[in-house]
Amino acid sequence: MTSPFRRFVIFAEMRTGSNLLEATLNALKGVTCFGEAFNPYMMGWPDKDELAGITRDEREADPQRLLTKLFDRPGHLPGFRYFHDHDPRVFDAIMNDAECAKIILTRNPLDSYVSTKLAWETNQWKLNETETPIPAAIAYDGPEFRDMVSAVERFQLRVMHRLQVTGQTGFWLGYEDLRDAEVMTGLVHWLGRTDIGRVEPASDQVPQNPRELAEKVRNFDEMQADLHQIDPFMLRRIPNFEPRRGPSVPSFSACEAGHGLIYMPVRCGPGPAIRGWLSGLGPVTGDLTQTSLRQWKRQHPGHRSFTVLRHPLHRAWTAFRQLLDEGSADLRQLMRSVHRVALPSDADLGKLSRSDQLELFAQFLSFLRRNLNGQTTLPTHAGWASQSEVIAGFARVATPDILIREDRLTQDLPLLADGAGLDDAGLQHLRIAPMPEFLHEASLLQAARQAYLRDYIAFGFTD
Repeated sequence: MTSPFRRFVIFAEMRTGSNLLEATLNALKGVTCFGEAFNPYMMGWPDKDELAGITRDEREADPQRLLTKLFDRPGHLPGFRYFHDHDPRVFDAIMNDAECAKIILTRNPLDSYVSTKLAWETNQWKLNETETPIPAAIAYDGPEFRDMVSAVERFQLRVMHRLQVTGQTGFWLGYEDLRDAEVMTGLVHWLGRTDIGRVEPASDQVPQNPRELAEKVRNFDEMQADLHQIDPFMLRRIPNFEPRRGPSVPSFSACEAGHGLIYMPVRCGPGPAIRGWLSGLGPVTGDLTQTSLRQWKRQHPGHRSFTVLRHPLHRAWTAFRQLLDEGSADLRQLMRSVHRVALPSDADLGKLSRSDQLELFAQFLSFLRRNLNGQTTLPTHAGWASQSEVIAGFARVATPDILIREDRLTQDLPLLADGAGLDDAGLQHLRIAPMPEFLHEASLLQAARQAYLRDYIAFGFTD
């Protein structure tokens, strides 16, 4: 069968064994790995300023030119190594190219970190069997290590996601696989070079620091204590199955007061009260588009934008009341028949007592927990979506300057107004209704926390 691959890329990081893998591949006839071709600090290898006839300046001006030059080799299998901090302008071209084989090389991140620090300290980046390793030990830096792990993890997840959505697959290698002749043979055959027999790993490089970590790290005990803070299995991660939300620009309100104010509302928050306050300050423009929003911003230098956060329980109650008073009859029927919210007939909704409403509200909160966890067929409505997800949607067009909690409006609005060049915050125009006292029940507060745990953690809401 003809191989689907005409070229390859090795996704790796510093001190993962990528030099050894490159040496193994370069020993094969018709296979060439061009080093770290898109490393911002060099051209393929240290102290080189030119690669395949392309200079660093030419690569800087147009990286696609170098990519094309490296890959345009009929009858040959070319490739290069690509790390998370290499030129991002070629990433999409690599990932969208189904004829480019993706090799993903990984190593225990702590080993990579220590090895990298040792290499910087000794300036010994490769070692052959005739050379003597320079003895050294490093000082472990917790924040530095966690930053490295986070950056590499984000990149690897990005690569994995792009492979999934484009229907491609990668060849995953661990550091320990690089000296396994059977694995190397399998890799080369996967690349399509079945004409090559057994592939022996390169023998001109040897491990540089085969000592125990305790001998290589001066503050080993401190490192062990710090590593307890790291969650390698993401046990503390809150799963997020909500769909990404758009920026909702048409809902924004732009006020002409001072240098200009932009209100970016979260549905089922204090929107009417905030718009009333803005109207008391100056003319307000709504129904914006992304284009008209950009134009308005250009015309109002010094403008300020803000969002108001409402307590999740209060916001859920607002969404529930809207369902009863303004929601579609079809949605209410769906709640009755499918989603375990035992609403009475529409004709009897107005007859509900307060206790009846709270009982139904508890059922609605249970539905919200399932809905926000992706356990229902009903899409997540903007009125009850997590506020953190709504604000993430805003950020695709504009990030608010300030997030104000509803219970702090009178303290924070004067600061916002001052930043927008207003002498008077005009609080006399503000009409805010606090969360109803009857909602302060332990069971309801607990149900709201279960539904909106991400918001509680992200914004520090308390019961």
